[in-house]
Parts: sequence; C-alpha cells; structure tokens
Amino acid sequence: MAEKKKGIIRRFFGAIWAVYKGFRSTVLNIIFILFVILIGSAIFGGGDKVKVAKTSALYLNLRGDLVEEKRFVDPIAAIMNQSLGGQEETPEILVSDLVAVINHAAKDNRIQAMVLDLSGLGRASLDKMLAVGSAIENFKQGGKKVFAYGAFFAQNQYFLASYADQISLEPMGAVILEGYGSYPMFYKSALEKLKVSTHVFRVGTYKSAVEPYTRDDMSAEAKEANIAWLNALWQEYKEQVAGRRGFALDNFDETFAGLYAKVAAAEGDLSKYALENKLVDSIQTREEFRRSLIAVVGKNDKNTYNHVTFDDYSKLVLPAKQFDNPMTEKVAVVVARGMIIDGTAKAGTIGGDSTAALLRRARHDDKVKAVVLRIDSGGGSAFASEVIGQEITLLREAGKPVIASMGAVAASGGYWIAAPANEIWAAPTTITGSIGIFGLMHTLENAMQTLGLNVDGVGTTELAGLSAGVPLFKGLNDPMKDLMQLLIERGYSEFLTMVGKNRNMSVEAVDKVAQGRVWTGRMAQEFGLVDKLGTFDDAIARAAEMAGLDNYDVKVIQQELSPTEQFFVDMFGAAQAKGWVPSFGQSMQNRALRQLSQQVQQDFLLMNQFNDPNGIYSYCLSCQIH
Repeated sequence: MAEKKKGIIRRFFGAIWAVYKGFRSTVLNIIFILFVILIGSAIFGGGDKVKVAKTSALYLNLRGDLVEEKRFVDPIAAIMNQSLGGQEETPEILVSDLVAVINHAAKDNRIQAMVLDLSGLGRASLDKMLAVGSAIENFKQGGKKVFAYGAFFAQNQYFLASYADQISLEPMGAVILEGYGSYPMFYKSALEKLKVSTHVFRVGTYKSAVEPYTRDDMSAEAKEANIAWLNALWQEYKEQVAGRRGFALDNFDETFAGLYAKVAAAEGDLSKYALENKLVDSIQTREEFRRSLIAVVGKNDKNTYNHVTFDDYSKLVLPAKQFDNPMTEKVAVVVARGMIIDGTAKAGTIGGDSTAALLRRARHDDKVKAVVLRIDSGGGSAFASEVIGQEITLLREAGKPVIASMGAVAASGGYWIAAPANEIWAAPTTITGSIGIFGLMHTLENAMQTLGLNVDGVGTTELAGLSAGVPLFKGLNDPMKDLMQLLIERGYSEFLTMVGKNRNMSVEAVDKVAQGRVWTGRMAQEFGLVDKLGTFDDAIARAAEMAGLDNYDVKVIQQELSPTEQFFVDMFGAAQAKGWVPSFGQSMQNRALRQLSQQVQQDFLLMNQFNDPNGIYSYCLSCQIH
C-alpha cells in the first residue's frame, strides 16, 4: 500500500522544523566546542607565575565584604549574569585568608611595606576588622611600614586605615565618620494599602523583629534597647581609633553644628579638615604617593613602586586545596553564618539539617577531639536552631568539648545554638542576646474581597484546609490566634529553660536579660550570657586546652561541593581570572535608589526564608547596623 503523502501545510511546517533543528544543532555544537576549549585551557593552560621583587610592597587592594564564610554562588549563573551585564554579587573576602596573607608577608623578607587601598572594602564588623588589625600590627613589629592611601575613607575603611603608620588623602578627598545606626524599613501602611492583614504573635518586651510589618516607626522600647548597644559599639570604635591616631575622643564630630564649624575653619575643604583634625597625616596626589613608595621599595618597569597585589600574593601563599593530615589530632571548626532555616542550605545560610550534619561529622571523626562553632547569625527558625543545639549536646556527651565563638552577631537563634556549648566566647563588640520568640503571618482576606475573589467549601473538621493554606485567603479566627500565641509562649518558655539549664541560671534570671533585648558581648558577659571575651583564635586555643591537646591541627569542616560543582567552580574561576569572560558595563544608578531597592528586596527575601515548620522564629532584625 502506497504511503500517504503529507499535506502541504505539514510539509511546510516540517521544513521549518527541520531548518530549526539544524540551526539549533549547529549552534549547540559550536557552543560545545568552545566549551571544551575553555575547559582545556582553564585546566591545562599554564598561567604566568606571580613574581615578587626583592624589595616590594604588599598592595592590599581589598574588594568586597569581610566574612567568616563565603556564601555559595552558582558559578555558571554568576558568569552568565556578569556577561549579560547583570548586577554583580558583592564580592566576599574570607577574614582567615586575609589574616593568613598578612602574617605570611610579615615573615617574607621581600615584602618591605604594605599599602592599604580600602576603596573597595564593603561591610566589615568590628570584630573582623580587629582580627585583621592584629595581623597588621604583627606585620609592623618587624620594622615594616604600613601606608594607607585613598580619595575617600568611610567608617569601616578608616578603622583599618588607622592601623597604618601614615594615612594619605587625595587633595579633593574626604574622611566621613558618621557613627552607628539602625534604620530598618517599615511596611505597615504599605501592607494596609494592599489590604494585607498582619498577624503577630510574640513574647518579649524588646522583640522588635516584627515591627517593620506592624508599625510605621520604631517603638520606644526598640529605640531604648538599640541605642544602648549602638552607643557601646561606637564607644569601642572611638577608643580604638583615637588610641592609634593619638587624639582625644572629643575629636570625633557627632553633630552637624560641630562638623560645620570645623569644615568652615578649613574653608570648606574636606581634605584640609581631615588634615587639621589629625584624621590623616598628609595630602598627596597619586603621583606624589607613588614617588614616596618608590623611595621605600624601588621602581618597577611600569613606572610605579614595586608591589604585589592581594590576589596575586594569595595565590602564592594560600593552598589551593586543604589537605587533612590523618595522623594528627584535630580541633574542628564549623562555621554557622547567615539566617537559620529549616532543612539544608548552602554556605552563607545555616540549614538546620546541613549544619547538624557538619557537627555530626565532627562527632564521628575519631581524630577530632574538640569543636569550635563559629557563629555569625541573627537567628531564624526556632526548630532548626533546636536541631543544631541537639547535635552540640551529643558532641558534649561524646566527650568532645564545644566552644561557641561569637563573631559579629550571635543573637536570637544565633544565641540558641551557642547556649548548649561548654563555653561561650564573644568579642566585646559582638551583638548577642535577643532571646525571644515570635510568629508572623500575613493573610489576604481583605485583598480577596477587593479583587472579587473568594475561597469556600466544606471539611470534616474546623482544621480542614489548614495545610492547603485556606487561612491565607479566609483570615485567622480568634481560636486560631489563641492557639498560635499559646505555641509562641511555649517556645519562649523552652528557650528560657534551655538557656538556664546550659548557663546554670534560673529561668527568672534568664528572663530578666531576655525579653528580646540585644546586648554587646561585653554586656552579655556581665549578665552571665557569655563566659569569656576573646578572639576566634582564643576560642580555638581554649577548645584545645579543654581537650588536653598540646599538638593539634585545626580542621574546618564544611560542606563539600559535588564533583560537578567543583569542576565548574575551578573552570570558570580560571576563565574569569584570565579575562576570558565578556563583561558588558552597567549603567550608573542612583546610589540612594539602589540602596532603597536592595533594602526592600532583602526584607522580602528574608520573609521568604522564614520556613520553620511550626511558624516560630527567634530572629533579630535590629541587629543590622548601618
């Protein structure tokens, strides 16, 4: 039987489809070939070896935020985003890497000086900058000089610059030290305009995490609590900087009138104002600064002073891979950075299950004799916090001492996971406490009416439809609200009891310093919430002492990338370093509007991460400082 001939329309679209498949196949083959070439070049291509002159300066050109742990960034998404002109994720610098590089340079006879270029430095908490500053002081002990130079020094940048032997400012530059503040965005009126109902359940007079969704301004209680720890941080900042720069605390300008008087005396010249008030040592053009460094370390073939950049020197001194010596006993370090959420999470966020798994690895590793949990978190899911806390208790029961080392923030859920440790160590400037619980729900019953929508039906019980999200559209009735508040009060009671048990305090004593109130590390020690003030290294040494270790290695236990993830990280990292990734410049945006949009985006991203199975949270929103 003869085959039936296809119709003209089918043949027409069939031809188009064939052309499309051929085009697609060709394009994909070209991309694949380029991909293979890129892989081979990245993996097998030899790079130029970093060279350091016999007399050179370590050019510490820092770009990004100082962090305890780098967040996981999908390498393919990052490269595609950058290539297409998308907004680049803020770069991050590991504090441990930076300290290691500086300490190595201190012993390197070729490195005769250090230049601090801090123009690209972003967020950095005081405890992290103190760790870097300690390394800079160590560098200077060998008689090596440190120079800071820039056009503009913001507060964090100036704090690190104050460790330099000489701070130089460009002729039209400025130094602005504004102090610390906490200024969250408030959404109450906006939510009302959208007819979104907000339901809050909380315990704690000072538990202000939900205020941005229930008020249009900061409550008096939140202001009282926040100004106390903000003033403590500002006092620490001033004492540190004034001590290194050799001027009095009243040299800091804290009013516009005081600043105006000094700037007016300098004839409106901000660089002159900085010089006259001893904030900087000299005003130099870039060429003058280059010449002054040439006199110290010599001149290279590019007509500037001999130097090696931070990135290049890092490649020389930091191992590409961490190797574990199977013969030595270990103090394990587990970093808990970011919001605490239920389940698993990549680096930069604390997953209850994934962080518990890291602690469990330490418990079952016979070579690990003690554990330091390094915390930099404002909290999150109460359930996930308890999952992590249980693993810490199991470590202690296994005879392995646990030290909780608090970084910039260890508040709310961040304190929850610290409490079960044998000892809690904090920096004087750590933001901690915020012991309180809350629940937050938004419902759309009024918005549904405005849109002419409704959800209706029947169920065998009053609870039917709960898991399907019916209350989101129908609203919460009084019995539902009463039940939620009961659960929150129970959660708060469990929080107090857990802290009291682990801190050898009565529940009443814990409640007096709880209620959601935020403290600095120094304050928390006075109240018994913290055992010792000290650095991360101090905490590691204490863990080793408690385990009876004299000779030991420090082992960082972290999530391992899958072979595929590691492959792409290595490949695209090499390609990016060689400049093979195209980048189309971004147009300049208004900085204030950009910050506003980022604030709103971060707040709602935060809400999206609230995934506690019981809807109960211990989170400190006010612990964000600006």
